[in-house]
Amino acid sequence: MTESKKVLVLNASYEPLNVCNWKRAVLLIFKGKAEQIEHNGKVIYANFNIPTVIRLRRYIKVPYKEIPLTRKNLMYRDHFSCQYCGVKTNDLTIDHVIPRSRGGGDSWENVVASCQKCNVKKGNKTPKEANMHLLRHPRVPLGHLYFEVTRLAVSYFPIWQKYIIGMSA
Repeated sequence: MTESKKVLVLNASYEPLNVCNWKRAVLLIFKGKAEQIEHNGKVIYANFNIPTVIRLRRYIKVPYKEIPLTRKNLMYRDHFSCQYCGVKTNDLTIDHVIPRSRGGGDSWENVVASCQKCNVKKGNKTPKEANMHLLRHPRVPLGHLYFEVTRLAVSYFPIWQKYIIGMSA
């Protein structure tokens, strides 16, 4: 499924639920299980446009699924950029906002992506002590779709952004 043919599926409460292809989305609309919220302007049948966002008519309860704290997930959360200076590079390190030697642990709220220069400059200090400011405060990514939906929204579907505001970190 190419990115341009993906559709954001919202729960009845307008929270992101899934990503599917446009054919599945059209089927859900024709069956009356979903309604079209946004479209890309391309007509597929008579006056029916290809959807980019649909909303289910009935609420689906989804169990919470915790996102594991891994280097890859951390880099995705921080958009592969240093959280101190903003540089984008493939050579990022993991920085503990409160250093481990001072009781800081490995948690979503205490680790950020950092370039080597900023990590060395900060050293064994807190950002305040090092006179360095975080561009974004670290938070736990919300929802099981966090990485896929935010990546697609930034790269291909800016219209999705208004539906994923609560998911972003």
